[in-house]
Amino acid sequence: MKNPLSTLSKQELWRLFPIILSLHQIIWKDAYREEESGLIQIIGSENIARINHYGSTAVPDLIAKPTIDILLEIAETCDTDKLMETLIEYGYLCAHQPDDPSPHMMFMKGYSSQGFEGQAFHLHVRYNGDWDELYFRDYLIAHTPVAREYGELKLSLLETYRYDRDGYTNAKTEFIKKYTDKAQKEFPNRYNPLEK
Repeated sequence: MKNPLSTLSKQELWRLFPIILSLHQIIWKDAYREEESGLIQIIGSENIARINHYGSTAVPDLIAKPTIDILLEIAETCDTDKLMETLIEYGYLCAHQPDDPSPHMMFMKGYSSQGFEGQAFHLHVRYNGDWDELYFRDYLIAHTPVAREYGELKLSLLETYRYDRDGYTNAKTEFIKKYTDKAQKEFPNRYNPLEK
């Protein structure tokens, strides 16, 4: 099934799906768990190396876009064509990532041609690895003042970048890199599959 949003320009998509920030919602953890369970069931645990809830919705008390980010790390033996077909049948839209190496695939749920529809999910698919996003999440959970500072940064960017997702992401990059580097020193090789 073709993504019904694929014909829209970036600017049209940003207007349809502006940056929205919300106080932390306890239901995000439950929504993640329910989605995780469904994904394991349809994909098969033999195809999954690891699955994680990350991003701001995974950090208690952090202001966040109400989109649940999931990192699905797949086994080397996973049939990625079948995986893509299965996820689309399950209700995800495929968002091609031409700048990221295979099998980095991104899928979205909760998006329609009328705007957001129900709980939004971003599913990032990669091979098992030592991913920065998990370190950043863990650092924010372990360091509440830094999480609070990150929330304040996001709020300060909202009006300028409400309809510019790339600008919003780029404006946070320096902060994220700084604390990801600190996290990798504090939690060395925590997610490195070769160190287990």
